[in-house]
Amino acid sequence: MKIELENVLPTEIEKRSMEIITEELGERTFPEGYDKIVKRVIHTTADFDYADNLCFSENVLEKAMDAIRRGACIVTDTQMAKSGINKKALAKFGGEVLNFMSDEDVAEAAKKNGTTRATACIDKAMTVEKPLIFAIGNAPTALVRLYELIEDGKIKPELIIGVPVGFVNVVPSKELIMKTKVPYIIARGRKGGSNVAAAICNAILYQM
Repeated sequence: MKIELENVLPTEIEKRSMEIITEELGERTFPEGYDKIVKRVIHTTADFDYADNLCFSENVLEKAMDAIRRGACIVTDTQMAKSGINKKALAKFGGEVLNFMSDEDVAEAAKKNGTTRATACIDKAMTVEKPLIFAIGNAPTALVRLYELIEDGKIKPELIIGVPVGFVNVVPSKELIMKTKVPYIIARGRKGGSNVAAAICNAILYQM
């Protein structure tokens, strides 16, 4: 069996990948702008299930861009997600990517309260005096805490990107966020990850 490789310049690899994704999606179409989010997630994961799994609240892309223009910060639940987000693109609008998982006070609060660090991170994020976007790719407990704080009227995120991966409480935590009135981008089901969270953030930023 002969193995054939495409001759693609390094600078053209991403473009060619997007062409392949578009071809394989066939007649599937998405609203303008949202198609770029779906395709970037598929590009990151090579998983076409995201064409069906990604759920968007009404006008969420426009609301996310407005928040970024107002200097919103992006809070992540992992260092991996933080490292994957294009910080220069966000900084153009006065925002930064924040992650509190390694902070000593977060570790102490989690131990004291018997919670995960991700839960304690959400509590610490409440002290940030800027518009907030949450990009959650790993910890369903972060989504549960966000839901509790939203229901109590203690926090009002500009956007929640809820794409944790796994098995324990992953599916219901995503469904809880979809019950709120907060703008969301959710990957329904068990699939997701920090790379997906970062890809969604970048797909938004690259359109601005």
